[in-house]
Amino acid sequence: MDSHDEYENQAFIFYLQEKATTTDSAADTGPLAESLPTDSDSKTNTQTLQNSSPADADNPVSTQPFQSFSPDADNQVNVEPLTNSSFCHNETKKIKRHKEKSFLSKGAAACVIAFSILTASACGFVFGLWTGNHQEASVTQGIPAAVSTLPTQNLISTTSGLSVAEVAAATANSVVEITTESVQTGMFIGQYIASGAGSGVILSSDGYIVTNNHVIDGANKITITLKNGNSYQGKVIGADSKTDIALLKIAATGLTPVVFGDSDQLIVGELAVAIGNPLGQLGGTVTDGIISALDREIELDNTTMHLLQTNAAINPGNSGGGLFDGNGQLIGLVVAKSSGNDVEGLGFAIPSNLVKTVVADLKNHGYVQGRIDIGMNFIDISTPQMAMMYRVQSTGVYVQQVTPDSNADRAGIQSGSRVLSVGGQVVESISALNKALEQYKVGDTINMVLVQNDEQKTVHFKLSEYKG
Repeated sequence: MDSHDEYENQAFIFYLQEKATTTDSAADTGPLAESLPTDSDSKTNTQTLQNSSPADADNPVSTQPFQSFSPDADNQVNVEPLTNSSFCHNETKKIKRHKEKSFLSKGAAACVIAFSILTASACGFVFGLWTGNHQEASVTQGIPAAVSTLPTQNLISTTSGLSVAEVAAATANSVVEITTESVQTGMFIGQYIASGAGSGVILSSDGYIVTNNHVIDGANKITITLKNGNSYQGKVIGADSKTDIALLKIAATGLTPVVFGDSDQLIVGELAVAIGNPLGQLGGTVTDGIISALDREIELDNTTMHLLQTNAAINPGNSGGGLFDGNGQLIGLVVAKSSGNDVEGLGFAIPSNLVKTVVADLKNHGYVQGRIDIGMNFIDISTPQMAMMYRVQSTGVYVQQVTPDSNADRAGIQSGSRVLSVGGQVVESISALNKALEQYKVGDTINMVLVQNDEQKTVHFKLSEYKG
């Protein structure tokens, strides 16, 4: 037997062993079990078993050599049963079992992966919340206390107020143009008519209007023009030079008054809209900016004032116009701008709360109650040229006019006297004089040192109430 025949016999033996194992050993008594070698058959020649061919109960085992086996249609054992034998089927089962094990492994792996993803997501979410809260706490801790404690109402008012266009539309009819005429006396040309211009704000529907005192001071004629173009002659109800506020009245009804805001609640950075008559020719001009500073101490016309500062464009002619907040409420009365080379964005306004107080007194009394009346007007001669022009020997503060029948007149003070001190404070300018007078109230007795008729003298007199 060559090596090829020996290989085929070993394969067939393996086939028979596999066939036997596929049946139940306790119940299988079929023909195939009878044909398998047993212990009793151990004496049978091994060569004979190796040379035998497969058979069943109806087909005796052939003794022909395995190499001479050739399957055909008449032989009950052919290649087809071998191909579809239990060996091949068992291998299929083994493969299926292997796949089942593989499937279970993949399922378990999928579960592990899914669990890992869920766990990672949950951890990431929790970490994200912690990080966000930590960062928010860090940012909050980094905000200055002055910012974090800002009034909520002001913040809401600033962010949820009107636009500049809406503020202008809501307030434009409440701002007026003012033109004035006054008689002036020149050194060379004698008397002439001087004109001026400014702005004003309507306070009531029946014609009360507020403006700056310096806009109408000394005017012989005041003309007020509304936004609709109608013009009226204005009458002075009262004026206060200390606060630079004047109250006017026109014979008109159905006007649109402003709504007052609370200037004490303003914050730096809040919207500010100025409406006025710049240059006296551009009535209704709207400029916007912010509140740049609060309670600025500014000296205007030798008087110290506490004003709002804004970077909204202010020009000559804007004086007496309105400064409005983001809700269209009046928060200030424009009074001045800082001028000079390379100076921009410095405008000032009288706080609205002060305007309300002064206007109430002017309307009810024609003057601001509690103001002292010194009974004199003064002129500040600050340069040698001015001293030569007024024919005096020294610079300083001089009495320009004494009110007849005033306490100063009764004390014997004359025009042309130079003031040296008031209440022990040296006076070298009008602003210094005004500061010295701030310590007095109505009814106090003042002592004043003067140079009068080339002689120094001290006078005493009682201060009365100024009534306009």
